Amino acid sequence: MRWWDIDPVLELEKDLFPEDAWSRGMFWSELAHARGAEATRHYLVAEDEPAEPAEPAETGGTRRIVGYAGLASAGDQADVQTIAVARDLQGTGLGGRLLEELLRAATAFECHEVLLECRVDNVRAQKLYERYGFEPIGFRRGYYQPGNVDALVMRLITNQATEEATEEKNHG
Repeated sequence: MRWWDIDPVLELEKDLFPEDAWSRGMFWSELAHARGAEATRHYLVAEDEPAEPAEPAETGGTRRIVGYAGLASAGDQADVQTIAVARDLQGTGLGGRLLEELLRAATAFECHEVLLECRVDNVRAQKLYERYGFEPIGFRRGYYQPGNVDALVMRLITNQATEEATEEKNHG
């Protein structure tokens, strides 16, 4: 994700999360930590292919952002900040592909565990996370405001952490 993606991402954000949508400033703040040698964030967008091929000079605005995702890292822990998929593409596997990219980023950041919060009423997302090995570990009461909706906290221990623990057990 780049700065020029923020406005179309905000449109999708407001459509999908009308009660607790992120602000423009929140996206700018996250992107400020996503570049350079000291980056601690990874954000990406998914674009829909245009119906008809466009000439290079005409490409501005021809692609629609249909999904986005973000990850924050701190030490050996990562947190899925957001995953969103346009309503007309939900159930197509796009959310899984975005999550896979975030998990690759967590590995690149050398994180041993990945956490996330998910609305307790978002069963579709919970099932996606479970398919990737996330397990529920608790709740955050009233996490999503202003709707006062609880969040289910889920965690994935990465293969890297499992491999290191096995190696230490075998050699230690």
